[in-house]
Amino acid sequence: MRTATLGPEQRAASLAAMAERELDILVVGGGVVGAGTALDAVTRGLNTGIVEARDWASGTSSRSSKLIHGGLRYLEMLDFALVREALKERGLLLERLAPHLVKPVPFLYPLQHQGWERLYAGSGVALYDGMSMARGHGRGLPAHRHLSRRHALRVAPALRKDALVGAIQYYDAQMDDARYVATLVRTAVSYGAKAANRARVTGFLREGERVVGARVQDVEGGGEYEIRAQQVVNATGVWTDDTQALVGERGQFHVRASKGIHLVVPRDRIHSTTGLILRTEKSVLFVIPWGRHWIIGTTDTDWDLDKAHPAASSADIDYLLNHVNSVLAVPLSRDDVQGVYAGLRPLLAGESDATSKLSREHTVAHPVPGLVVVAGGKYTTYRVMAKDAVDEAVHGLDMRVAECVTEDIPLLGAEGYRAMWNARARIAARTGLHVVRVEHLLNRYGSAAEEVLDLIAADPGLAEPLSAADDYLRAEVVYAASHEGARHLDDVLTRRTRISIETFDRGTRSAREAAELMAPVLGWDKDQIEREVEHYEKRVEAERESQLQPDDQTADAARLGAPEIVPR
Repeated sequence: MRTATLGPEQRAASLAAMAERELDILVVGGGVVGAGTALDAVTRGLNTGIVEARDWASGTSSRSSKLIHGGLRYLEMLDFALVREALKERGLLLERLAPHLVKPVPFLYPLQHQGWERLYAGSGVALYDGMSMARGHGRGLPAHRHLSRRHALRVAPALRKDALVGAIQYYDAQMDDARYVATLVRTAVSYGAKAANRARVTGFLREGERVVGARVQDVEGGGEYEIRAQQVVNATGVWTDDTQALVGERGQFHVRASKGIHLVVPRDRIHSTTGLILRTEKSVLFVIPWGRHWIIGTTDTDWDLDKAHPAASSADIDYLLNHVNSVLAVPLSRDDVQGVYAGLRPLLAGESDATSKLSREHTVAHPVPGLVVVAGGKYTTYRVMAKDAVDEAVHGLDMRVAECVTEDIPLLGAEGYRAMWNARARIAARTGLHVVRVEHLLNRYGSAAEEVLDLIAADPGLAEPLSAADDYLRAEVVYAASHEGARHLDDVLTRRTRISIETFDRGTRSAREAAELMAPVLGWDKDQIEREVEHYEKRVEAERESQLQPDDQTADAARLGAPEIVPR
C-alpha cells in the first residue's frame, strides 16, 4: 500500500527541501484544486511543491455541500458540456480513484404538478442518467425511478402529504470534502511532492517581468523561505485576486465570492430513507444524508467581507429552515440545528450580477511569465482543472513533460480497500473493535485504516471513542496530527473530523481531550494545550454569536471576535 505521512517532521523537511533546490512547479493554495494540481504535476515526473497559508482545505474545500455530482440543474441551463464532464469525473471517483471516500447517495425530487412536471423533470433526469452511462462511467449507481405519491411517502414519511403529487428518485454521490483534500495532498506526497501547510506566500520572486518563485513565511516557526520554481500556479480560490495583487499585475479575470451556508441536524429529526432536492425561487435546496445527521443547504448570496471566516447570519438560517419546513410534516426549529457552516464559492465574475447565474466553469491564464492562474469550477471537476493548470504551466518549462495520468492514479487508501471491506468482520475479530467501528475507519481512510489500527495495537487506550463525540476513536485524533498534517485543535475538530458540526456543543466538550491526545505528537506543553482549548472555545462562541445577528455585516463583525490561533 502506497502511503505518506504529513507529520511535523515531514513538514519541516518539506519546507527546507523546497528552499534548497529549484522546483519545476510550486502550487500556492491547499484546497482541492491546489492539491489536485500538485498530484497532477508530481505524477508527470515534475519536481513539485505545494504551500497553504492555513490548513489543508480550510477555505471553500471544507465547506461545500459534500456532493460529487454532475450538476443536474445545469442541464436546465443547457450546459451539456459541463454536465458531461462532471458525470465522467463522478464515475471515475466512484469506481477507480476514490471508492473509499466517494459514495452513492439517493435523492427524491417531489413533484408538485400533475402531468407536465413529471414529463419535464423525468426527461431531465433520464438525460442525466443517459449521459452518465454513455461514457461508461455510470456503473455503480442505480438508475432513476418514478414514484407515486404513496410510494414516495413510504420512502420519505417526513414529507407533508400535500407537498407532492408524486416523485422521482435518482442517485448522485457524496464525500467528506476536507478528508478528500487531505488524502489528495498525502497522495501527492507519496509520489514525491513536498507539502507544507501553515506556510503563507507573502510575495513573489521576480527576475524582470518573470515570476521565478515565492517568499513563504512559516506561520508556525516564524522563519521565511525563498522558494524558487520555474512555474508557480496560483490556485487560491476566492483569494485569487488577493494573490494576484502580490504580483503587482492586473488579473485577466476576477473571482467573486458567493456565500453558501448549511445546517446540520440529527438524523431522527427528518424521517426519510433518502435525501431530498427541492426547488427554491433562486436555485435548489438539498437535504443530504450525512451519517447520523442531515445536511441542509445551501444559500447563494454575494459576499465581500472576511474571506477566511464567512459568517452565517440569523437570516441565512431562517431562509433554509423556512424552505425545508414548507415540505416537512413536522417542521424543524432552531433547537434542532446541531451545526452551521458557511463557505464561499469562487465564481468567475463578469457574466451576471446574480451569483446563482455566475459561471461554475473554470479558466486558466498565464498573466505574466512564470505564473499560471486557475480559478472557478466545481469541486467535482477539480481533476480537470488541475490538468488544465499543469498543461498551461508546462508551456513555460524547458523540458519534455509527460501527459496527465491522474485518471489512472487511485488516491491513498483506495488500493486494497474493497478487499479490506470484504474482510471487515475478520478485521473486527482480530482487533477487538466492533465491526461498525471497522466500517467507519474503512470509509474514512480506506486501506490506510491499517495505520490507525497500528496506533491502537501500540496503545489499546486509543481504541476508546472520544467521551463527548463517540462517533470517533481517540486514535483518529492522534493519527490526524501524526499522519494528516493537523497542526492545531481546530484542524482536528473542524476538518479531520466533523465534531464541530455534528455535536450540539460544537466540539467544546471534546476540545481538551483532543488537545491532550495531540500534544505528544506536536510537542505541546500545558500552556499550549490551554491556548488551543481557549482559542477553540472562543471560536465556537464567536460563531454562535454571529448566527444570532440579523445580517452579513453584523454576523461578520461577531465572527471576527475570535482571533486566529498562533503557536507560542
